[in-house]
Amino acid sequence: MTLEFNLFKLNLCDQFLALVDFLEKMKRKYSKLTTLSIQILQYEFLGPIPLKEWGPPMEKLVFLILSREKEKFNVLFVGDCEKTEDKSFFVQHSSYTCWIDNSGSEKSLHLAILPLFESSAEYRQNIINKIISNYKPVCNLAILPEKKSDYVVRKSENISRDSEKVLCLCCGAEMKPEQILEKSTLFRCTSCGLSDTRIT
Repeated sequence: MTLEFNLFKLNLCDQFLALVDFLEKMKRKYSKLTTLSIQILQYEFLGPIPLKEWGPPMEKLVFLILSREKEKFNVLFVGDCEKTEDKSFFVQHSSYTCWIDNSGSEKSLHLAILPLFESSAEYRQNIINKIISNYKPVCNLAILPEKKSDYVVRKSENISRDSEKVLCLCCGAEMKPEQILEKSTLFRCTSCGLSDTRIT
């Protein structure tokens, strides 16, 4: 009975030592990433670490690509990752050349991550939108679609003199058309400068 107990004790001891060894290896592997953090809005990103030191896997997170200038980091790009095990994930990214162009060299590129396990793509996109609107990362702005205006400005040099006169509500003087839009015209008083919009 004593012999069995000692063997059991030795077996547990070996398992415990193996677990401690494994944890030490993991700690060394991720020590750079876990000891550093960077605050962006209310989110605490792990890192930054040099981009060349990154290795897969990566899953459900928002990432920042930063350019290092001495002790300062500039946000170049913010994106998200659903899941990848591809070692060339960042090198093959469509914005990689923009990162290089705006950082000066590959050596100054750094990575910071915000793990969001169990998050939806919409939740991560919401965080990305907040960061873009506050930090305006140059490589995100380069790929945003150009916003089209909700209105159309129509220029017309032939303003009908026969149309009825528009009088100023303030001083009673005649108002002249200043800008003709698609469905309305902006008039400005020649006397007091008051403006008025009329639907055409």
